[in-house]
Amino acid sequence: MNITNQTVTGAGINPLMQLFAHGFRPFFLLFGIFGALLVLLWVGALLLGWQLPVGVYLVGWHAHEMLYGLVPAAIAGFLLTAITNWTPATPVNNMPLAGLVGLWLAGRLALFFSAPLMAAGIPYYLLAAIDIAFLPVIACYVALTLIKFNNRRNLILVAILVMLTAGNTAMHIGLAQLDTQWIKAGQALGFDVITVMIVIIAGRITPAFSRNWLKARTAHTPLHAHYTQPDAIAATPWVSKLAIGSTVALVVLDLIVPNHPLIFYVAGVAGLSNLLRLIQWKGWLVLGEPLLWILHLAYLWLVVALITRCAAGFSPAISDSAWQHLLGVGAIGTIILGVITRVCLGHTGRPLTLPRFAIGIYISITLAALLRFAVVMGWVDFRVGLAIAATMWVVACALFVIIYAPILFSARADGRTG
Repeated sequence: MNITNQTVTGAGINPLMQLFAHGFRPFFLLFGIFGALLVLLWVGALLLGWQLPVGVYLVGWHAHEMLYGLVPAAIAGFLLTAITNWTPATPVNNMPLAGLVGLWLAGRLALFFSAPLMAAGIPYYLLAAIDIAFLPVIACYVALTLIKFNNRRNLILVAILVMLTAGNTAMHIGLAQLDTQWIKAGQALGFDVITVMIVIIAGRITPAFSRNWLKARTAHTPLHAHYTQPDAIAATPWVSKLAIGSTVALVVLDLIVPNHPLIFYVAGVAGLSNLLRLIQWKGWLVLGEPLLWILHLAYLWLVVALITRCAAGFSPAISDSAWQHLLGVGAIGTIILGVITRVCLGHTGRPLTLPRFAIGIYISITLAALLRFAVVMGWVDFRVGLAIAATMWVVACALFVIIYAPILFSARADGRTG
């Protein structure tokens, strides 16, 4: 049964039913809630000595949940929504969507309460299997839908989901055996594959959204259009191919020759090619629109992370943790918040205008990334810097929940379903 809106205002619709009207609604909300809770619990355990019911290596649990718990919620919400634009498929909603949400939640709970669950005789591999199952289910749905409607272009995203599943499995092997090599391999694969996904998806939407905004803005001002030239916002094909190809190469190298010096050089090529790509998108032309400049800023974080990874190969003062946090907090955190704050407006029939106080989301995540990098580099006191960086992250996620939850629980403003 599909949800149908009876009126433009959505009067009489159960807010909980509305939450399960489209994939982005519950998963984006859960990203905000879990994102705040996860970092709060982690910092509480690290700095305040909170005892968590986690039965595995705590640092590994934190890394796993950020990469393979939190990020997949955003990926699922994005793909379940985007696929209805790429194909004529109807949205996954109601009970099937609730089932997906339940599967994701089961994975989070299984790992968080792994200590008492294992003490009760439940083997870790079963808890891991519950968590691992989520991404393959999403991958199967996306693959079957794309094949059904002959949308071959986006099948690369299925490969990305498969690779993320492999990385998730590797991390679980490491956590089960307390083997840091497996944990690091799973982390590296996760970071690399998510980087490829950002380069592909952001490479489509960032210039397209910027171009459309400039065209709309200059429709009645031809002189302004002459100076901004919306159609010029596009990377040259060879730059985009090099940007994507070099990030894909990092995936391959980390799999077959981890820690090889060649990785640092390829990271440098990836960083510089993506920087050139970003420059060709002319982000300075959209500084007047927060919903757009945040996407450009997120891509800049990706560039900085890749260049920092390259630099780490030539300077012992730069650890892997530096580029990983630049990528995780800076690029991944910012691109997700940038995309979901936009999708929640556009796909609920609302104007693409950032709500009041929502700019605080962007400011907070930016400060979190800057401070977390400063902590890793030893430029600020570890405990103080980490506490403030974590607070900024929690504020960013909490603000998203506070500002956008009323939208996610409400009917579309234009009276359409979804």
